[in-house]
Amino acid sequence: MISSHVYKAEGIILKRRNVGEADRILTVFTKRDGKIRVLAKGVRKISSRRAGHLEVFTHVILTIHSGHSMDMVTEASSIRSGSLFDADAVRLGYAYCMCELVDQLLADYQEHEDVFFLLRDGLMGLLKTDMVESYQKILTDFVHELLWRLGFLPHPRQLPVNRLQEFVEEITERRLRTWPLSVSS
Repeated sequence: MISSHVYKAEGIILKRRNVGEADRILTVFTKRDGKIRVLAKGVRKISSRRAGHLEVFTHVILTIHSGHSMDMVTEASSIRSGSLFDADAVRLGYAYCMCELVDQLLADYQEHEDVFFLLRDGLMGLLKTDMVESYQKILTDFVHELLWRLGFLPHPRQLPVNRLQEFVEEITERRLRTWPLSVSS
């Protein structure tokens, strides 16, 4: 657990899970502290001012209060909104895959600033194009770079697209839920 009582963190929201009637647990990949889980109390209430800042894919600055069992988000402001992905379901699938890969392949509280920037730039790359073929290349490049940086694949070795999903699933010992690349790609 991080030692400071109240701290700020820049991060990208990887996923969220509803708890209780109005709360969410967020998994956030931060630039400085790695992957963390935080509680956002009351964020599902209609009157919540933080709700729009705490969506998946959103690049945020969070103010976090250290708690006994879980840290809590007290303030949030968006650098870039995750809702930018909502208009395109295909692009959304690729963005979910990037976030799932980071979530599955990185341990909690391990700083990986290079991976933070890789994820940020990968998500931005998806937003800058409207071509599905470009989405596939962006994701394939992202997966290889992630595997190289984390030491799962020697640089510059590349796997065929039809082998990437199986390779990652062997590492994580879990099925990927969001893999958008077809075997015929």
